[in-house]
Amino acid sequence: MERLLERLKDGHARTTKLLAIELHTSEEDITRQMEYLESMGIIKRVVFSSKGCQGCSGCTSGSGSDGHTCKGCLPQDGFQNMGQMWEVVTP
Repeated sequence: MERLLERLKDGHARTTKLLAIELHTSEEDITRQMEYLESMGIIKRVVFSSKGCQGCSGCTSGSGSDGHTCKGCLPQDGFQNMGQMWEVVTP
């Protein structure tokens, strides 16, 4: 799990499939580890919303505490077909 967390902290985007390949394990194992890290509060899912600012970390109008991204912070075409995204929670 430490190797997974190291990869998540480096800031590069990876699919669960690529993480599994890099860590010589299965996608199911990566998913299980991600769910565990989320339950421990070490990582959080990034939730995209077009309902206006909900406190995303990418804009100045929100608190950044709930993980939502406002429409103003999304790229013009959004993140269609990107899959689930996660970010490491910094203390």
